[in-house]
Amino acid sequence: MAVARITEIIGSSPKSWDDAVKNALERANKTLRGLTGIEVTKMNAAVGKGGKITEYRAHIRITFILEG
Repeated sequence: MAVARITEIIGSSPKSWDDAVKNALERANKTLRGLTGIEVTKMNAAVGKGGKITEYRAHIRITFILEG
């Protein structure tokens, strides 16, 4: 029997929401083992002077299998 856990993290990027998701997943892979899936739950951005997006942010839920 496997037991899974879900944790929420936020990734960011100055380029795109896609990069923000990739950055979050890359970071999660450094400290979590047994990743089985992700769900993007929210996307938002920081807006700077002149109404331009300065940072893309992706909120994701990561599912992974607990060991032991």
